[in-house]
Amino acid sequence: MRFPLSPSDISLWIAVMAVLLLLTSEFLLTSTGFFEKIIIERKRLRLVALGMGGAFTFSVILHALDII
Repeated sequence: MRFPLSPSDISLWIAVMAVLLLLTSEFLLTSTGFFEKIIIERKRLRLVALGMGGAFTFSVILHALDII
């Protein structure tokens, strides 16, 4: 059975998730008012967002070097 996603599909998914997580973490870290009432570990969300950004950067480097 073949894996249904190509490396470029996975890279695109990582890019979208990284952007969404980074935007969410920035809104939660810099907000006052409504977003302060949301119970979430903001530092962990930020670390996951930065990790996804790093994974996207790594996949872009692999595509640039034409390894994948």
